[in-house]
Amino acid sequence: MKENSWIERDYLFLGVMGDPIGHSKSPAMHNAAITALGLSGAYVPLHVRPEGLGEAIQAVKALGFRGVNVTIPHKVEVMKYLDVVDEGARQIGAVNTIVNDNGTLKGYNTDGIGYVRSLKDEACPDLKGKRIVVLGAGGAARGIIYALIGEKPETISIVNRTAAKALALAEEWSSLADLRGYGEDYAEEALLTADVIINTTSVGMFPRISEIPIPQGHIPEGIVVSDLIYNPLKTELLRQGELRQCTVHGGLGMFINQGAYALEYWTGLTAPVQAMKEAVLSSFQA
Repeated sequence: MKENSWIERDYLFLGVMGDPIGHSKSPAMHNAAITALGLSGAYVPLHVRPEGLGEAIQAVKALGFRGVNVTIPHKVEVMKYLDVVDEGARQIGAVNTIVNDNGTLKGYNTDGIGYVRSLKDEACPDLKGKRIVVLGAGGAARGIIYALIGEKPETISIVNRTAAKALALAEEWSSLADLRGYGEDYAEEALLTADVIINTTSVGMFPRISEIPIPQGHIPEGIVVSDLIYNPLKTELLRQGELRQCTVHGGLGMFINQGAYALEYWTGLTAPVQAMKEAVLSSFQA
């Protein structure tokens, strides 16, 4: 674990930037972690609209935040405002965790590694040789696809509303794996032959919980269906997957794992994962 300059301070100030942000369970999770570690501090939600992102990042320095998480829709755009970007995050092209080291802001991506660990632990222990379909081509998708490549799947098909974006991402990493890009209207074959379908979009997130990112009939029976969304814990996509005898995997495990990695970057301490999980589950019942 790293030695961190914040240890000398009397207060650990953290937050999460997004638009929207009211749904986020990050404050509940990280405030529970701060308490469990016996630290003095707070983790706050920061509603930052796209046009205010640059000023918000400067405020991280001015207000003395030790770090922030970055969520939809800022994970790609935020990179231009950072002093240093970790090599993995640079390859992915997206940042979800920022560490403030005495005014130097460094960006990391803990999404992909957190997600793959959760997927393997909870739903699909071996991803080698699998035909994987990823819905979406934004910052979250990039982190997850980059991590999935290391698991040696047979193919990764990227399905996006804008076909050009999916095709561009597939081409960018074509030397690393068999990647294919599709627009939503041309993805039926890829979906119907998939072993694993992963939703990285916000379709189905609270409060629009009745929405689904693909037609119900395009979910094959008995496969693994995964959704990054953790609010609600069971999205409409996962409900439809269950009706087709699929193994379903929600976003809670990824959410907790990526948060644990972030907390360890900020503090140098081992994250209290169980306390974090209990706090998130409790927040749904509040």
